Formats: sequence, structure tokens, C-alpha cells
Amino acid sequence: MIIYLSKRLAAAAGILLVICAVTFVIFYVVPSDPALQACGKTCTPERVAEVRAQMGLDRPIWEQFGVYVVGIFAGRTLAAGVECGFPCFGFSYQNSLPVWDLLVDRLGTSVSLAIGAAVLWLIVGLTVGVISALRQGTTLDRSLMIATLTSASLPVYFVAMLLLLFVVRVTEILPYPAYVELAEDPMAWASNLILPWVTLAALYAAMYARLSRAQMIETMAEPYIRTARAKGLPERTVVVKHGMRAAMTPIVTIFGMDLGGLLAGAMITETVFGLPGIGRLAYDGIVKSDQPVILGTTLLAAFFIVLANLAVDLVYAVIDPRVRYS
Repeated sequence: MIIYLSKRLAAAAGILLVICAVTFVIFYVVPSDPALQACGKTCTPERVAEVRAQMGLDRPIWEQFGVYVVGIFAGRTLAAGVECGFPCFGFSYQNSLPVWDLLVDRLGTSVSLAIGAAVLWLIVGLTVGVISALRQGTTLDRSLMIATLTSASLPVYFVAMLLLLFVVRVTEILPYPAYVELAEDPMAWASNLILPWVTLAALYAAMYARLSRAQMIETMAEPYIRTARAKGLPERTVVVKHGMRAAMTPIVTIFGMDLGGLLAGAMITETVFGLPGIGRLAYDGIVKSDQPVILGTTLLAAFFIVLANLAVDLVYAVIDPRVRYS
């Protein structure tokens, strides 16, 4: 287990290094003037020259890349005494703050949104998928699959606008979402995130329902399932312990990717509902051409996805006894 974990950590570090190299090329080498991209559209030539000096663009490319990578893991001091602490994802000259400070300030909102939506879509999606698989070919099965296909076909922004229209404006069941910290008021925190959670869960639950249905149908036809039933095991034990446990492996893989991506922000959902998350920060960075912010959110998203995949690999042996680490 320790050897396997060491190999996976080394592989994850290698992947992150490659991602750093790719993002460096995209944001520092490809643009004709990276300082102008970092400074923004309204910068004066004098300000652009100052930013160019702070970014060290007068150094050789290989030296810039070395400073860039070291800064991510150890922090660095930019020219003119501008501090960019660990981890240095860059400095937002438009906000006059290190990108990492901006990300940390928005991270709680995105984590709350992602985890709440993930719990909701897992419960709904897996429940619908398993019921549909066990009632394969019945009217219930067809009805559930039509509902999931319809839900998966609706764009996120369309679902969000419908919920705002009917739940907030017409029926006034809930107020317009305004993010409140969990520590300040747990009830207000949950009530303000219900609509964003439902918006994301409506899409993901539909996909997970169809995937879990397909996996359960395939698993329940395996010989060891027939053997378990022949031994007289209760149907609940056969379905939950033997069927669902084996069918969860591909679902866990997809879940790791989806959750990892959402932890770095759900841009459309956060923008529609006005949530101050990382996705909204990335959107604002794109609108304002704030290159360091776009770079920082890209690196954070890559980190979460790699971390989620590492966690998925470690969970495999728990949910599927056929998997062994070597």
C-alpha cells in the first residue's frame, strides 16, 4: 500500500509539473506581451513596463519557468518588493493582491456549492438508477429514464433561471441566494444554497442515474449474483453488498472527476446566482482580461482534479474487493 501510494504521489507530482509547463507556455510564451495581458486593458505604457519588470520578462525563458515553478511551491518576491507568498499562483495587478489570496477568499463558497450538490446528486442519481435497473423494462423504468434524459438535456443556466423565476419571484418560497458563511448562520447558509445545489444536481443526477442503471443491469447478470441468490441470501444483501458494490467502480471514477472540477468553481451557476466563488472569480478574470487570475484558477482546477483521481484510486479497494494494490 505504501509503495503504491508513493508511486501515485510521484505520478501526481509529475502530472502537475507538466500542467505547470503547459500553462506557463500558454500564459507566458504564446502572448506577444504577457505583461499587457496581466496588467489589463486600461493600463498605461508606464504601468505595463513596471509590470513587465515585476514579472521578470527580461530573463531567459528557462529561468522564468524555474522561478515560476519554485514560486508555486515556495513563494517568491517580485520586483519592487511585491511579495507573493506560498503558493504563488501569480499576482493580480488589477486587484493589487496575490492570486492565492483571492482564491482562498472564494474557496469556501465553491467547496460548499460542490459538496452540497454532490451529496444531492449522488443520493438522487444512484437511487433512481438502482430502482430503474431492478425494474428494468417496466413503466416505472421507462418513466424514470425519460425524466433523466429530459433533465440531462436542459442547460444549467436554463434550470437556474427557471428556479429563480418560480421559486424566488412567483412563489417566493426562498429568497434570492446571497451566500452566508456556514459558521455565521447554518440555516441561512443552507437555504441560500438550495437553489444552486438543485441546479447542479439536476444535471449530474440524471447522468449518474443512467450510468448506475447500466452498471447495475450488467452486474446483476453476473454469475456470482446468481450464486448469491442460490445460497439463499436476502435480496437486499444481494443488491447492496454484491451488486451495488461492484457496480460503483466506474461511478466513483466519474464522481472524482466531477467533484474535482466543481471544487475549482462552477462558473455558470455561481455567475447566475451571484455567488462569490472561484467560478465567478474566473468569469470576472476573463471579462477583465486578468491573466494571473485565469492562470491561478486553471492551476487550482488541475490540482483538484489530480487530487480527486488519487483519492479515487485509493477508494477502489474499499468498494471493490477484486481490486488489490501492488
